[in-house]
Amino acid sequence: MQQVSDSSQSPGYDPAPTSSRGLIVDRIRSAGTLSRVELTQLTGLKAPSVTAVVRRLIDDGLVAETGRGASTSIGGKPRTLLQIRAAARYVVGVHLSEDHLTYVLVDYAGGVVARWRRDGPGDDSDPEQVVARVAIETGELIASSGVDPALVLGLGFVCPGPLIRNRGVTSAPPSMTRWVGFPIRSRLEERLGMPVLLENDATAAAAGTRLTTSHDVSVMAALFMSEGIGSGLRLNGNVYQGAHGNAGEVGHICVQIGGPRCWCGGTGCLEALAGPAAVVAKARAAGLDLGSHRHSGVAAFAAIARLALSGDSRAEAIIRDSAAWIALGAQTIANMYDVQLLVLTGPAFAVAGTIYLPILQERILSSVFGRSVGTKVVLDERGHDAAAIGAALMMLKSEHAISA
Repeated sequence: MQQVSDSSQSPGYDPAPTSSRGLIVDRIRSAGTLSRVELTQLTGLKAPSVTAVVRRLIDDGLVAETGRGASTSIGGKPRTLLQIRAAARYVVGVHLSEDHLTYVLVDYAGGVVARWRRDGPGDDSDPEQVVARVAIETGELIASSGVDPALVLGLGFVCPGPLIRNRGVTSAPPSMTRWVGFPIRSRLEERLGMPVLLENDATAAAAGTRLTTSHDVSVMAALFMSEGIGSGLRLNGNVYQGAHGNAGEVGHICVQIGGPRCWCGGTGCLEALAGPAAVVAKARAAGLDLGSHRHSGVAAFAAIARLALSGDSRAEAIIRDSAAWIALGAQTIANMYDVQLLVLTGPAFAVAGTIYLPILQERILSSVFGRSVGTKVVLDERGHDAAAIGAALMMLKSEHAISA
């Protein structure tokens, strides 16, 4: 099979297609419909190669011809359009956090077929029990959707980083200390009997915004906030992961010399000053009533957000202070990568994004860099689900799905 040369194959990028088959599937999926002529132009492949690969994809039931497009020349023959057969195959995406387990079932065209949100395992959870639960609930999700389990290609699993991707393990944050070194990928594969792709939650969220953002941009960053703060960068449709899958740890940029100690070992980290745990700690110190939320996860943060949105001035001041710090991180991302679009996503922004958004917009547009290029800052419509959706989409681009 003809191999494809593409800059996205450089080390550190997500599993972009390396074969003509994968590249053609990816281009059709991204565009919705394409002709063979357009595929030749977009991929750089020779016309006979495109014709042969498309024929095999049609024979395999993955691609279908779907009507005619305009001719490329006056009086010429109308072009036959191709599209992905959405129901041909499926993948599952799962996002694990302390407070929630989010599941999505995504079809071969990248559309979300089903989604579940369940209560998370809490802090200090037993990884073996969580893996067993994920396997059971994944099976229940597939069964409830009516999809034939034999058509499910694999599962993308995301959790807080940092990750050691080549070993399929995580060096998890304090709330997940029992997960450090646990072989997540291999245990899930044993339980599920299907391939598993392990990804960082913020990186996956950058891939997940593909379904939630209508902007046609070549350089996009996702600022993700759940229990922690991270970011993901997407360049020309490909997510940049870094050498080990941990690119974009903006939460661990030092923004205050001599600031508070962070769990990562540094001091003055953005996450230590402005992440959900810091917001919850400040709220408790101020005497705010957080109800039954004992821990410092997103559920407790959401309680503070509700107070702020209902007019509690103390809660609003605490969140606005967090937003001012996070705006520094957002401005750093925008300036470093010259982004056209910055998307605020993740469970924490899903509940408090309307407070954060104007503060981040003002900060970025106050910079000559952001102002001169007109960097847009928007809220993700599906912030709760973005990481799970992204996990599924990254599995769709993997060799497991391409060779299906």
